[in-house]
Amino acid sequence: MSFLLPCPFCGPRPAEEYAYFGEVTRRPPRSADGEPPPLRELTDYIYFRDNVAGRQREWWQHRSGCGEWFLAERDTRTNEILEISLPEPAGGAA
Repeated sequence: MSFLLPCPFCGPRPAEEYAYFGEVTRRPPRSADGEPPPLRELTDYIYFRDNVAGRQREWWQHRSGCGEWFLAERDTRTNEILEISLPEPAGGAA
């Protein structure tokens, strides 16, 4: 099933122009004393996804267009695009 996905830079384009990189996840944090998260938590983070039937935030890249990465909130049941946003810049001191 094809659908239109609006690139924030190029406008609406067929989904076939994009690469899908999965749902937005959060890396498990380090412990208070700076130790890395347990291996089980890291394994779940890397290999397992919620795969919801409904609203989901996802990573997309406009491969056949401008090449830019963005986030889309999509209803996975209908492919309706609910919101498009650009990722926040990574924090840190320069």
